[in-house]
Amino acid sequence: MASDNPIWLLTNSKSGSNTDQAIEILESHCQAKGFFIARKIGFPDEDLPSAAELDAADISQLAIFTGDGSLNAAITKLQGWRGSIMVLPGGTMNLLSKRLHGPNADLETIIERHASGAARAVRPLMARCDKGDALAGLLAGPGTSWASVREAMRDFDIPGMAGGTSEALSETTGGSMVRCCDPPLGKSGGYPLIEFTPSHRGMQLDAFHAEGAGELLAQSWALLRRSFREGPHTRLGLVDEIVLETCDGAPLEVLLDGEPATLPPKAEFTVARCEVDLLATHHGF
Repeated sequence: MASDNPIWLLTNSKSGSNTDQAIEILESHCQAKGFFIARKIGFPDEDLPSAAELDAADISQLAIFTGDGSLNAAITKLQGWRGSIMVLPGGTMNLLSKRLHGPNADLETIIERHASGAARAVRPLMARCDKGDALAGLLAGPGTSWASVREAMRDFDIPGMAGGTSEALSETTGGSMVRCCDPPLGKSGGYPLIEFTPSHRGMQLDAFHAEGAGELLAQSWALLRRSFREGPHTRLGLVDEIVLETCDGAPLEVLLDGEPATLPPKAEFTVARCEVDLLATHHGF
């Protein structure tokens, strides 16, 4: 990309891959491939860019080098913007980047593809509920309590890890199980965690269980590493809309692209189209 067509770069120092060295490498790759970074924005110390700011600066492309949660916030704020967003793997799991660029595409490869014109604008399907949208994935149920343990690990908070692990184990085995009630899918007794994976075909549902000491250990380890599908689970199917409910009437805890939210005991989930262009380089799009 020529320097007369600049881009802005959004980073987040709290994201998994956002070290100073990683950002320097990113800038080096961009420079080598002709991308001119006209402005760098460090979230959350600086506000997320708005469509009006980008348009006023005559910027038509925003590169985002953050984790999935910050990506979600930035993309949500830019709904309706006429420009396009380059998603780069700047977090720990980078699920949205893998969805757009393939599971094995690293930072240099993605930038090379963009520079060579091998990217196209897409508006992928998302999982939507009353508290927001999920582009990378949505989790529902008491198993979401493991997110606090992962945060404590990232911050090297040993007391938080110990207390959070105890609480998460308790929630996984004795918390308010969640089930699919409309349409009814899976066990009526529910599960500690149901995962929604949005794709061009709809929302894929996977239910995770932890019955007995062996499954509990395997599931807890998988949840801790966010490698959900390595834990014991059941494929429930592919849907465009579904209603979940907690089995005991407690509020429904969810993670939207890794960010926590609380819904009523019965909540509806649907597919929705992303409302801003994302640049994809994977043949799956």
